[in-house]
Amino acid sequence: MVTGGASGLGEACVRMLISHGGKATILDLQDDRAEKLVSELGSNVIFARTDVTNEESVQNAVKKTLDAFGKVNVVINCAGVGDPAKALSKKGPMPLSLFNRVVQINLVGTFNVIRLALEQMVKNEPNEEGEKGVVVNTASAAAFDGQIGQPAYSASKAGVVGMTLPLARECAEYGIRVMTIAPGLFDTPMLAGLPAAAREALGKMVPFPPRLGRPSEYAELCRHIIENPMLNGEVIRLDGAIRMAPK
Repeated sequence: MVTGGASGLGEACVRMLISHGGKATILDLQDDRAEKLVSELGSNVIFARTDVTNEESVQNAVKKTLDAFGKVNVVINCAGVGDPAKALSKKGPMPLSLFNRVVQINLVGTFNVIRLALEQMVKNEPNEEGEKGVVVNTASAAAFDGQIGQPAYSASKAGVVGMTLPLARECAEYGIRVMTIAPGLFDTPMLAGLPAAAREALGKMVPFPPRLGRPSEYAELCRHIIENPMLNGEVIRLDGAIRMAPK
């Protein structure tokens, strides 16, 4: 199950899973992009229109996955928004609704998917090492060095970082690993609206390689996490050594 699987990092993960013989459910609200991806990749991919913040919506996605594939082995949480806003701007204080929206999608939505997927993952037959499944969450470099205008985004991603270890400790009892990746500047729809020159300038901020990250590079790290049983309870920065400036 891949949240945000219709575009960006999530789409790359769906493609990675299929190319390595897996199956995938796309959890997203982008109907057109998701259906196009399903049409391209074939019968091993299904689409479940999902609002990650809504319990019933995620429950339906889990059920659709079970009906199609019989079980849930891997959850990759990529759904997220990055609405920027300062706590106080010329227009006044940040609307509390904006802060709540970002935290609800990025943090609460991630936890909502995890808790409902775990209910099914614990039923899996363990492999020879007792493993039943893997959860990979998406945080951000902004969890550690958020910029001006990112209090909501940074708080939401820091929350994802903060729940990684307690979830991994709990899920050890179930034979399920929990990991988080904190990407830096990646070439995703969040940056797609910027002019080419601006995107190139952002890429040059990265120490090495001096470019934006590719979604496929994120997906390949997900693959390694899935395949390496000793990776558990950790947050991996995937950012080319960038440390974000204040603005």
